[in-house]
Amino acid sequence: MTDIATARAHALADEPMRIAGPRPGFARGTVSSIRDIVGHRELLGSLVRRELKSRYKDSALGFVWSLIRPLAMLLIYYVALGKFLGNERNVPDFAVFIYTGLTAWTLFSEIVTVGTASIVQNSGLIKKVYLPREVFPLSVVGSSLFNFGIQLVILTGATLAVQRFPTGGRWLYFPLALAVVLVWATALALLLSAVNVYLRDVQYLVDVALMIMFWASPIVYAWHQVAGSISPRLQDIYLTNPMTLAVLGFQRTFWVSGDGQLAPDQLAARLGIALAVGVVLLWVCQRVFARLQSNFAQEL
Repeated sequence: MTDIATARAHALADEPMRIAGPRPGFARGTVSSIRDIVGHRELLGSLVRRELKSRYKDSALGFVWSLIRPLAMLLIYYVALGKFLGNERNVPDFAVFIYTGLTAWTLFSEIVTVGTASIVQNSGLIKKVYLPREVFPLSVVGSSLFNFGIQLVILTGATLAVQRFPTGGRWLYFPLALAVVLVWATALALLLSAVNVYLRDVQYLVDVALMIMFWASPIVYAWHQVAGSISPRLQDIYLTNPMTLAVLGFQRTFWVSGDGQLAPDQLAARLGIALAVGVVLLWVCQRVFARLQSNFAQEL
């Protein structure tokens, strides 16, 4: 056994030294990080499955819980805003309208919230072995997409129930709006998860910021109500929020009864610009993450 151990030690000593982490450099480092993540794609898949199983472990209802919160929010907003405050008189098919916005928002908020805490929650694994740390926020994206798929089935069923199933070119808005949600949410999850390792208050600030963003997006109120209350200049500022554009894109797809309602001009072009900016932001956030991750083990 001693001879075998000695032989292994000599073999390891003969191996060339290499960096156990992302390569420096903006462009070259990005390519290296992508290759590293692709090389650990099986691990990423395992983390997604683990995330889904652990979230509902020992739960009698299991994945049903992924529907209870948005459905509860739908009921509350529908009764409080639709019935009591009379919004359903101004917004046709108010229930479909509300659930469309909640479906997009739930995906975004879940990726950002859970992704922010993903590095800290996996500190035990990070301190033991080297692996691309990006897989932890990305695993949250995968599990959130699974829950989003379930909610999307219910939303599609609701459009069938009210006999307003979306058809034709309106479906072109859906992949564009979904891409905006995923790119921006992933970028924020990468950045905030890294900063949260050094400053744990970040996860609490995220909750406050998401609450503000929720009410700054046309989820429980329609765009025509915004346009009738603020000046054109403020409308342009309001539309710089990528989630505002994404929610409007979802509504353009699934809220068929809103075709006669006032909508922003050039929504598809605005979504395209938001997506392009989000891709650049995702690139920058990944490089910031790569720079900060070198001290994760020590900080955790």
